[in-house]
Amino acid sequence: MSYGERAAEVAEILIVDDWETNRQVLEQIIRGIGARPVLAESGEAALKRVWESCPQLILTDISMPGMDGYELCRILKADKKTKNIPVIFISAYDNPKDVIEGLTLGGADYITKPFIPEVVQARVGIQLRLYAAHRELKEMNRRLQTSVAELSKQIEQEKKDVLYALAGIAARNSSYRKEHIDRLSRNCRILAQGMQLSPVFEDKISDAYIDTIELAAPLCDIGNIGIPLELLRRKTALSTEEMEIVQTHTTIGARLLGDLHVGNDYNDFINMAVDIARYHHENWNGSGYPEGLKGEEIPLAAQIVSIVEVYCALTDKKNYSREEAFEIMGGEADVKFNPDIYTICRKISRRLL
Repeated sequence: MSYGERAAEVAEILIVDDWETNRQVLEQIIRGIGARPVLAESGEAALKRVWESCPQLILTDISMPGMDGYELCRILKADKKTKNIPVIFISAYDNPKDVIEGLTLGGADYITKPFIPEVVQARVGIQLRLYAAHRELKEMNRRLQTSVAELSKQIEQEKKDVLYALAGIAARNSSYRKEHIDRLSRNCRILAQGMQLSPVFEDKISDAYIDTIELAAPLCDIGNIGIPLELLRRKTALSTEEMEIVQTHTTIGARLLGDLHVGNDYNDFINMAVDIARYHHENWNGSGYPEGLKGEEIPLAAQIVSIVEVYCALTDKKNYSREEAFEIMGGEADVKFNPDIYTICRKISRRLL
């Protein structure tokens, strides 16, 4: 049980495929993580199963007679009772258009045939942990909503403390030193202050914005709590499938943060934290992930964290000097980074920690 852990011990996973052989293969893979597979041979049969007993995860083939996997997903996502059940599409093809359509409909992931048991287990494990975290967050919010008004400020602060604790765990999982989060936070503040003095950004960055990015930046990689530790600490190169799993930390983090209900005083903080978590690996030229945004399509806070995170990594993990780091980063200006932000960052580099 290397992926499911506690969530998989009680998890019911619905497998939907019109081919019996595929159902049997997936059944054995799912049993391998200690979860309980439930089988359905069609979209219609799957709906009946879902309404009888709500599973924690659904693996569905796309191409099936009658109701296909896309239509099944549409119906599930339109129903309040089933919209939060993660759906992983399975197909013999990996056409990008099929992947995009599935994700647009609300699918959580996409697995191609023939099945690689380790990949299936890894991706199923991620979704199970995320589903469990989502339910825990909903239960926490239900309890919090019963709290008396005079405790609301304290509760919101406690939520932030939990987020920072999770962010600390995520950083340690990625082999960063204890000081990494504080350093990232302070350097984002310093860079934002420098940008505020530039005519290019003075209308976009207020004092409140600077305070908020200092608080939100440390949550950029919180999604790493959903990534297998073995992949985060791998010293050798990752395979394409493994890299795809690691890259899902952006959407995992954004989803966890987005599910956290906060008071009005904290909306800016959460909204910025979600943008940072989801988009801090997007590149200025559109070559990044998860959505391939480019240029000003990338939220400004994510642009700031992107460049600061690379600087911190080079000077911390790689032990480069400040000057060496900026020489390396200069080759990525206008490729990975907003060139205007890079120019400002380099000008104020002596202020960076």
